[in-house]
Amino acid sequence: MAVLVRRGLLPVRWCWNRRGVPFSDSIRTRAAASTPIPGAGGERGSTPADLPETRRGLRRFPTPAPPGLAVCLAGAGLAWGLAQLLPGISPLLVAILAGALWRNLAPVPAVLAPGVAVSAKRLLRTGIVLLGLQVSLTSVLDLGFGVLAVVVASVAVTFFGTLWIGARLGISPAQRLLIASGFSICGAAAVAGMDGVAKAKEEEVATAIALVVLFGTIMIPLMPFLGGLLGLPEGTLGIWIGASTHEVAQVVAAGGAVGGGALAIAVTVKLARVLMLAPMAAGVSIYLRRQGGAATTAKRPPIVPLFVLGFVAAMVLRTTGVLPEAVLDVVQILQTVLLSAAMFALGLGVHLKSLVRVGYRPVLLGLLSTVVILAISLGGIAALGL
Repeated sequence: MAVLVRRGLLPVRWCWNRRGVPFSDSIRTRAAASTPIPGAGGERGSTPADLPETRRGLRRFPTPAPPGLAVCLAGAGLAWGLAQLLPGISPLLVAILAGALWRNLAPVPAVLAPGVAVSAKRLLRTGIVLLGLQVSLTSVLDLGFGVLAVVVASVAVTFFGTLWIGARLGISPAQRLLIASGFSICGAAAVAGMDGVAKAKEEEVATAIALVVLFGTIMIPLMPFLGGLLGLPEGTLGIWIGASTHEVAQVVAAGGAVGGGALAIAVTVKLARVLMLAPMAAGVSIYLRRQGGAATTAKRPPIVPLFVLGFVAAMVLRTTGVLPEAVLDVVQILQTVLLSAAMFALGLGVHLKSLVRVGYRPVLLGLLSTVVILAISLGGIAALGL
């Protein structure tokens, strides 16, 4: 095969040896290496100084993803079944908790990593696009100016307030951007959206998702308790839940615990917050491009990630009313399966020991961000008499 490469009969990018290293890299490193690697059939391999070349080769020719994908889809099926046995509990929430339990109680085989990565990104973004088919601009506008004002104020104040507090705590810009997005807009989906813009480190993404899961899960029993303590009507409590709780799945769980009326209002208000993902992602991307925030990457981030544009297009399609209810029902099931598989994959990235190692500052930022959005949304509801 090396002869074919030298004669130009086979592109270099298609050729690699048994160790996953492209022949172009392998040929260069053979001359530099002085000791054969045991078990490599006498073939000379990379010295420690050549390891970056090997890593690039492995990234260029990734290991198969089906095992990890199959496990995540199986986790989604398990979550779906458990959710049917536990009325009022979202399969998304069950999936992310199941993944987190596995990650923290038992080892996760390395062979699953490629498929888990695909589930956590591609399946998640596909699910977000399909989520747009559940959001009608008409239903959002029917909430009225007052509720929409509360939504915009809650997202904006929490987002910029979290960035400001994070800066005071000395947290990295990418980390506080992800936390601000997840806590103010729509949880893990917003973290994924902003990660596509800011190109954060994997551990920063995992930390933001872990904090969303932690504090959002706490809010599921907390919101009904606070609503009863304050004597809020069911409709008003639904607005508060939708305007403050982090994940859509957590909104469903908290709203369902209050009642059907609160659940319908809470989900609609939450979807109005989901709509903020597109303009917020576009605004952050434009800011980073102007400030040179992507200078460390090979190319500048897109103004709006492709999947966000897909979400907006799906939302507009739903608003036109051309899709029959039967189609929307099937799409909703598919969206739930994809998002559940993605949540299971994200749960596998939630390692509590790693969260402890990052220190108290991100956790404190998550706590303060939660307090901010609770206070701003409740203050807006009280000020407008909703």
